Amino acid sequence: MSNVHACYRVSARIILILKDYLMTMTNQTEIEAAAFRQLIKHLQEHTEVQNIDLMNLAGFCRNCLAKWFAAAATEQGLTMDYEQAREHIYGMPYQDWKNQYQKETSTEALTQFDNKPS
Repeated sequence: MSNVHACYRVSARIILILKDYLMTMTNQTEIEAAAFRQLIKHLQEHTEVQNIDLMNLAGFCRNCLAKWFAAAATEQGLTMDYEQAREHIYGMPYQDWKNQYQKETSTEALTQFDNKPS
């Protein structure tokens, strides 16, 4: 086999590897985005789950997601403020969600939150 043919075969193989890599990365991004959308939908549908409960159980809440969402938008060169991000996460303006669904936080939940290690 000539050097030209050998170079062509190596180049073709590299192109296939890069194509597979790019497809895998695209699929991963699409899968992660779909899972994130499902999480947001789930939280929007389960308004009985309070943010303090999420913080106590998982260490994050809807407001954390909004901050991460706004930061990701900024990293992509988009302009999104915290309130816009909150509206996306809550599915409505935050104040509306708070008025409709937020319950008074129990003393036990606040104590648990205050006693969590940082």
